[in-house]
Amino acid sequence: MPRLLTYNVHRCVGTDRRLDVDRIVAVIGEHEPDIVCLQELDVGRARTGGVDQAQAIAAGLAMTSRFHPAMRVEAELYGDAILTPHPERLIRADSLPSVRGVPGLEPRGAIWSEIEIAGVRINVLNTHLGLVPREQRLQAAALAGAGWLGGCNGPTLLAGDFNATSITRPYQTLCRRLQDCQRQLALKPSVKTFPSAFPAIRIDHCFVSPEIRIRAVRSDYSPLARVASDHLPLIIDFDMVAA
Repeated sequence: MPRLLTYNVHRCVGTDRRLDVDRIVAVIGEHEPDIVCLQELDVGRARTGGVDQAQAIAAGLAMTSRFHPAMRVEAELYGDAILTPHPERLIRADSLPSVRGVPGLEPRGAIWSEIEIAGVRINVLNTHLGLVPREQRLQAAALAGAGWLGGCNGPTLLAGDFNATSITRPYQTLCRRLQDCQRQLALKPSVKTFPSAFPAIRIDHCFVSPEIRIRAVRSDYSPLARVASDHLPLIIDFDMVAA
């Protein structure tokens, strides 16, 4: 049974303000996922010691990584990655639309890989949406459109930090394309992942196509996970079935 883990790692700086890539590797490795979607990675940034965090985490997990820099500051990069030990190929890594005239908004992006597990090719998309509702609506619409989900055939998973709860319009836009994995199981209460110390909000999601049957959704409430990042990981076990 394949397992996907999506995790906003907060540039590997924990709630104790300590930078520790190995701690993130330990949290992820405990769950032995087949697919890892990571958000808020630093690559070559002075503030985190110049480390390529995507590559360092992948190496610690014996996986390969595909990284997309949503933001570039000269040689410094910041963005999202998909990691896996399975055969994969990059389909698309690109920016998402933003809004003008709002100071302090970070550029946002998405990354799409095709991963082969047990002879089945799976579309995996990873993203981190913005903080302003208007930009979230534009970004969700782009993801639902022809260049992203509209181009997916077969089993598809869209995971990440959407900065949007299940009552928002961006979430509902994506639910018109795919099904929220927690709703497929009708989970009550739902699995919440933010903030990590006292998880009360559900903004990390995984949406799936009809070829994906969810077996379990959970998080990691261990002391290590609660301190390693300001989010907890969301862990999804699934099967692939005929649509």
